[in-house]
Amino acid sequence: MIMDGKELSRKIREEIRTEVKSYMIKPCLAVIQIGDDPASNVYVASKEKACNEAGIYFKHIKYSEDTREKEIINKIVEMNNDEYVNGILLQLPIPEKYNSERIINYIARNKDVDGLTDINVGKLLNNKKCLVSCTPQGIMELMKHYQIDLEGKNVVIVGRSNLVGKPLISLFLNHNATVSICHSKTVNLKSYTLNADILVVAVGKKYIITEDMIKKDAIVIDVGINRENNMIYGDVDFEKVKEKASYITPVPGGVGPMTVAMLLRNVNECYKKMNTSK
Repeated sequence: MIMDGKELSRKIREEIRTEVKSYMIKPCLAVIQIGDDPASNVYVASKEKACNEAGIYFKHIKYSEDTREKEIINKIVEMNNDEYVNGILLQLPIPEKYNSERIINYIARNKDVDGLTDINVGKLLNNKKCLVSCTPQGIMELMKHYQIDLEGKNVVIVGRSNLVGKPLISLFLNHNATVSICHSKTVNLKSYTLNADILVVAVGKKYIITEDMIKKDAIVIDVGINRENNMIYGDVDFEKVKEKASYITPVPGGVGPMTVAMLLRNVNECYKKMNTSK
């Protein structure tokens, strides 16, 4: 079965839009972008479109590559103290001369809609309520929607990024799954993937997972986005693998739309917490 992230995302976004309509003041998401990375430009535009549709105010702060890091940090501190800004995120990647970890950790934990500050990462690790990175959260929402029981399942995650792979370890462990994490230094990747009841692939390498690398009826979650000749491909050879998998996400239309929906949800949750705690 193909897991339709596009349709599920549409429903979630519509629920958020309806809720936001009832607010006296709009929620606000601030996105900080440094430099002019073409892929980042596309992603920022996509976030702005989604916010506009949901009735969320979108604030785009774009800095040139010669901006001092201190200036960016000062802006974050200013927005931390702004009661009308509910969510803040740093659009990644940023130029190498900047320390992304340091910049991110200046974001207030209750506005960290990407779930990347050390405080939110630590809370997730300890199974405490916190803001969770949007892509992993979207994957878990798909699992819930398709009523996939995670307890006792062998989960193999290929990719160990802070945005996807690492948060997923905690999320699956918190649902009593058995988790293996693979990466570029893993020897004999196939021996791991063949043992997976649930395989999540997030490395950004076209068709790194082929039909012979999964077992029959495995659940395959493809997070990869690879652009080639104006086409988008996943990390999984979808056409061949879909015949063998019990569930599979397409690219595009699988995890991607869910990431955007979870970002909107995080912004909305931040807004509600800020406005009920007064």
